[in-house]
Amino acid sequence: MGCEAFFISVEHPDLSRSRGNGNALRLSGRQLVHTCRKVTSPSIPFMSEQFLAEPAFEDPIVFVDLETTGGSTAEHRITEVGVVEVGPAGVTRWSSLVDPQQPIPSFIQQLTGITNAMVRGAPTFDAIAPELFKRLHGKLFVAHNASFDRGFLRGEFRRVGLAFDPDVLCTVRLSRALFPSEKRHGLDALVERHALVPSDRHRALADADLIWQFWQRLHGLVPLDVLRAQIERTTRRYRLAGDITEDLLETAPAGCGVYAFYGDADLPLYVGRSVRVRQRLRAHLTGERRSSKDMRLAQQVRRVEWRATGGELGAMLAEAQWIATLRPGHNRVPRVTKSDPADAPWPFQGPVVFEEREEASQARAFHVVDRWCYVGHAPSLAQAAELHASSMTGEFELSTYRILQSHLARGLQMMPLGVPNDAPVIGVV
Repeated sequence: MGCEAFFISVEHPDLSRSRGNGNALRLSGRQLVHTCRKVTSPSIPFMSEQFLAEPAFEDPIVFVDLETTGGSTAEHRITEVGVVEVGPAGVTRWSSLVDPQQPIPSFIQQLTGITNAMVRGAPTFDAIAPELFKRLHGKLFVAHNASFDRGFLRGEFRRVGLAFDPDVLCTVRLSRALFPSEKRHGLDALVERHALVPSDRHRALADADLIWQFWQRLHGLVPLDVLRAQIERTTRRYRLAGDITEDLLETAPAGCGVYAFYGDADLPLYVGRSVRVRQRLRAHLTGERRSSKDMRLAQQVRRVEWRATGGELGAMLAEAQWIATLRPGHNRVPRVTKSDPADAPWPFQGPVVFEEREEASQARAFHVVDRWCYVGHAPSLAQAAELHASSMTGEFELSTYRILQSHLARGLQMMPLGVPNDAPVIGVV
């Protein structure tokens, strides 16, 4: 059974280099630079730090682990925070139990060893938030299954009025990228594979220390240039430029749509489409960088625009229209071959519409096309007619022609614009 104690959370940087074993470091009173809040745990013998003469990442880093009452950021709360801070001043450890203000399920008590009695009287998250935010702010946030830890902290900080948007590196993703032949990348697998020294598994500070140990091990296992490249590629950037915030991205369509990126001076950079616009935007702007081209594009973005289209065909047509109108620098210009027509007869008697429905909400989108020109879409037939009446039909659009010809050949059903809902659908005249 642990007893209530104050836990030493800092090793002096000069002493860190000289320690040659995993025993707990004994410090004199003059050498103590920080004492963490009260925790209910015996002293934990941490693995001694290596002195990384040439680290793969030179800016300050925080290795973080949380214990919680469950897996839902909306329903559950944090019970313990563990942080290992690594920077020019050395290595600092900080930990605190947190009163979640809700019961801890019995199976989680058994897993972590953190009981309801232990957190009773511990500080609530809003009490530790200012100090914790100061420790984490502006540093690379490293965690195992980092979206879990970041998601909980982001939710808790939001409740106290703080915006938490660090750059995030997930060591599960990093391990997969560096060791693709390995099947298991959980923390227990890393302990076994890399001879890490566990102390008190499923306690926040002990698990954060394991992540720090793994980081150190990588410097002896992977060439430095390879490690640096994978860290850069795997890191997710949440500190976005311009007026773009993660909260803004949350308002993007969950389903089908088209989007555009703009750079300095509102210069169009890129137009894309997706069946999951919000997810695609996150991948572009905060996700892993799959190539140097992706990295350059993400760094240039200052503004994002999007439009829900109700379905995939509408997204294809809107994308082609936006590319033709905006001429963004990062999109390829559609190739024109000798067999492509410069014009083509319109196979209908006038403007036509086709309907798509958004899968989740069943919202209707009526797409208007006239003489191989995509006019746009509206939520009703009446509004679609108004849209067409207020629009100037442009010149022949080769991309629209290609897209519609393909779908008409596969049975796309069209309806004459401005007729009742029960009017018969038509194919090619």
